[in-house]
Amino acid sequence: MKLRIRQSQIKATVRVNSILLKLYWSIGLDIVSKQAETIWGSGTIEHLSIDLRSEFPDMRGFSTRNIRYMKQWYLFYCQSIPIMHQVGAQLESNIFSIPWRHNIEIITKCKNTAEADFYISETLANGWSRSTLINHLASNYYHTKGKAISNFTNTLALPHGNLAQETLKDPYNFDFLSITAEYKERELENALIQNITSFLLELGTGFAFVGRQKEIVVNGRSFFIDMLFYHIKLKCYVVVELKTTEFEPEFAGKLNFYITAIDRQIKTEMENTTIGLLICKSKDNVIAEYSLADIQKPMGVSAYHLKNILPQEIQSSLPTIEQLEESLQIRFSKENEL
Repeated sequence: MKLRIRQSQIKATVRVNSILLKLYWSIGLDIVSKQAETIWGSGTIEHLSIDLRSEFPDMRGFSTRNIRYMKQWYLFYCQSIPIMHQVGAQLESNIFSIPWRHNIEIITKCKNTAEADFYISETLANGWSRSTLINHLASNYYHTKGKAISNFTNTLALPHGNLAQETLKDPYNFDFLSITAEYKERELENALIQNITSFLLELGTGFAFVGRQKEIVVNGRSFFIDMLFYHIKLKCYVVVELKTTEFEPEFAGKLNFYITAIDRQIKTEMENTTIGLLICKSKDNVIAEYSLADIQKPMGVSAYHLKNILPQEIQSSLPTIEQLEESLQIRFSKENEL
């Protein structure tokens, strides 16, 4: 009974949202139509807002700003669709299924309906919250998804290869980090670990963090993988190697070694072959393609974007972790003595 009640609540919420958005759509249509006929002047929206709020004081959503969004929302889609009476049927399964504030974010940040449809589909498929949607809009996810250089066509069967390609991005946006100039790979790794939630969000849906500096032992020698993830949809491990320099062909050989080790030592028969991802400061696409062409293990190469670089002198003025720990130990010792 509880399950049925919860399901009915969800259905009711979705239905209420759809009905409300259809109302907003019709209001936007009315405004555009009447203004096109020069029946309604430039001050119509302000007067309409006052009248509707007076008539429906308990109903929210009739502010001047929101009514302007209704008009903008309708125009955004209808201006690119020749036959306007078909719009309702075409959009009912998508724009009427996501919350109103999601729609506003999309139409104010997208350049065309193709880009808007992409974000609507991703929102519905992955259950994005508005904050998640805003982050993906800010990172230009539409233009980066599936753009990494890879050898998936040659190393993975369909449709697994296509799904893997769509999973990777290029470039990755690391602007959520603040890091000093002349940073090393370990410093970049540490910064990403400290911001693991933002990093997982940037990687995309389905990534689960397994560990950093993952040790693998081959013939008595220890090797350490920068980061190891598991992708739930792909059902495979993902080895991530970070490089703070431009991509070099030899990077692919080392990543190939790590993928082989994970496949032989950790992967089970129930899981798909491990995928590798090199995230470099920059890359030459042609060199990357040549480097991956004859490698038998699936891997991709992407660049990253990082603009929040702090002056190097700031680093010297900040205490190290060891200094902070020592300071805390001294403080706790004094408190215990008291």
